Amino acid sequence: MNADLLLNQLCERYQVLTGLKKSIGEAAGMIIDCYSGGGKLLVCGNGGSSSDSEHIVGELMKSFESARPLGAGIKEQLIKISSSRGNYLSQKLESGLPAISLSAHTALTTAICNDTDADLVFAQQVIVYGREKDILLGLSSSGNSQNIVDACITARALNLKVIGVTGITGGKMKDYCDILLNVPEKRTAYVQELQLPLLHTLCLIIENHFYGPSKS
Repeated sequence: MNADLLLNQLCERYQVLTGLKKSIGEAAGMIIDCYSGGGKLLVCGNGGSSSDSEHIVGELMKSFESARPLGAGIKEQLIKISSSRGNYLSQKLESGLPAISLSAHTALTTAICNDTDADLVFAQQVIVYGREKDILLGLSSSGNSQNIVDACITARALNLKVIGVTGITGGKMKDYCDILLNVPEKRTAYVQELQLPLLHTLCLIIENHFYGPSKS
């Protein structure tokens, strides 16, 4: 299923996102270019957006709707190293698209909050994980979450691309985003209701590019 069809389906189901159709397509293309160049995706958010960060990382790191078989070379290596267990691993492990949720590492994030500054909880990880080919995907309903804004500033300093998913105003984040996906709502719950289908569509476009559409 091509990107245009997936975007059309999204906008049919959520007509309020029609104005973002072009930008969503551009964001998907940017992430595809990132992965094609050997980069990775860093994702961050607070509260419900933190949950969405981990959710989307899960869709990228393993199969979402399409099969993602390992390449023949790694399968052979697994079987060569262990004929019994390697054969099982070669059938069960999947290819994936590298992504890290910066909300996920409890010991690290609490150490940063306790020892340095809670606002730096994501920026500290960006400064260490970030490489020039990578992308930061920041999720903030208001666009004003200081820890997300600081992560965006840090990402730009490292020459990472930045994609922001926010509410309608874009908040402070809009000044630091290469692509802003500002869904047309202000209320946090309503922003997050639109955030997830938008992110799912991004994942589908990216997955279909690398692995082809679902066979089901």
